[in-house]
Amino acid sequence: MASTTPPSTYPVPEREPLPRVLLRGLGMLVRRYMPMSLFWRTFLLLSLMLGAGILGWVYTLRFLELEPRGVQAAQQIASLVNLSRSALRYTDQVNRVALVKNIAEQEAVKLQPREPNDRWQPFEVDRFTRAIGSELRSQLGPQTIVASSVNGQPGLWVGFLIETDNYWLQADRNRVQPAVTGKTTFVVMSLTFLLTLGGSALIAGLINRPLRQLSFAASRIRDGEYAERLDEDTTTREIREVNRGFNRMARELAKIEDDRAVMLAGISHDLRTPLARIRLETEMSVYDEEAKRNMAADIDQLDAIIDKFMDYARPTEVKLAPIVLAVLLDTVIRRVNGEHLKVVARVTTDVRVMADETDLDRVFANLFENARRYAQGEDGVARVSVTFARAGEWVLVSVRDEGPGVSPEQLARLTTPFYRGDKARTHTHSTGAGLGLAIVDKTVTRMGGQLELGNAPGGGFVAYVKLRRAPAA
Repeated sequence: MASTTPPSTYPVPEREPLPRVLLRGLGMLVRRYMPMSLFWRTFLLLSLMLGAGILGWVYTLRFLELEPRGVQAAQQIASLVNLSRSALRYTDQVNRVALVKNIAEQEAVKLQPREPNDRWQPFEVDRFTRAIGSELRSQLGPQTIVASSVNGQPGLWVGFLIETDNYWLQADRNRVQPAVTGKTTFVVMSLTFLLTLGGSALIAGLINRPLRQLSFAASRIRDGEYAERLDEDTTTREIREVNRGFNRMARELAKIEDDRAVMLAGISHDLRTPLARIRLETEMSVYDEEAKRNMAADIDQLDAIIDKFMDYARPTEVKLAPIVLAVLLDTVIRRVNGEHLKVVARVTTDVRVMADETDLDRVFANLFENARRYAQGEDGVARVSVTFARAGEWVLVSVRDEGPGVSPEQLARLTTPFYRGDKARTHTHSTGAGLGLAIVDKTVTRMGGQLELGNAPGGGFVAYVKLRRAPAA
């Protein structure tokens, strides 16, 4: 027996409307190829909305006011033609001349016979004039002629028939012309559109001003200036609430920063005092010179670890000044070069960067110390080379050692506080706190630069320190 398959119970997805798909696609294209700030996005939307409103009102007035007015004027001219036709029909040849003259004086119109050889130009050339011509023919008959000029004389000429005679009636064309010409309409619309752009820019600026102020204040907070505050008396309720929340956050951060500074100062003092006492007692009471040296080394190591903690927890405010890179590197290299570290710098004396001298000294000292710990060769010496390259407004300083390098999966974690890399990079037990590269990354970022770590193409570990170039002296 053939098996029956139950109908599928899965819901069939509804097809999205085409306009929504097009709008979403247009939005994606704009976001990808025309990234705009919030100000320009608001300005563009307001301009489009107001511009569309102006065009809509212009066409509404044209269709609902100008054309009916023209048709009404055509009806009045048709009534004038009918009156003239009736008057001429029942007037003898002697009195027709006086009647025509009287009509011309009273109504500013001209009546004259239509000759077969008269030359005339059609009046109906656009939608507005065609509506007038159609209304005149509906009132006067299909044989009616509407012309804009007859024998070179401009005006609104209506050709009509009285029994077997043909006549022209010339009326003032201003009766059916719109009060506003096309040129005037263009000028008015242009001025209106310019005013619309100015108004849109003003409105967009007012809308985005609180966000711009918030962005500026947030950047100041990021740079460690916790005294920045926003106006809490603004008239907009939502902005007022945001500003109050931001100010509350800034006050809490300032208090946390003050508490942190006091705590770190206390910790440093409380730790260094017993360390100094232990060192003194060691020097006086231990007679074994080797044990004394080992204990002194341990105390120095603890003191260095405290220095690392203090360096990492330093406030973020810095004062940048032009620094001659070669001079600073020479000072650091002379201080750190020794039995287990050899540093060679190839930096010209014309290279100047914007940095804090103390912080930049600390950056290179930590990088060299990292190489001494982790990049010693078979002879127990870590060799480091320092080079540079200019890239626009930046200076890229490369600090490369000749060690074994770092596994790719560990590179991204080397700047994490208290993280120590692969011990394969050193032949000795590492006694660091895992803060060296974290201090370097934080310090370089604080000076407006960037730190990138990687493995050198020919082997070894390399740190790229990207600093802003100082302006020419």
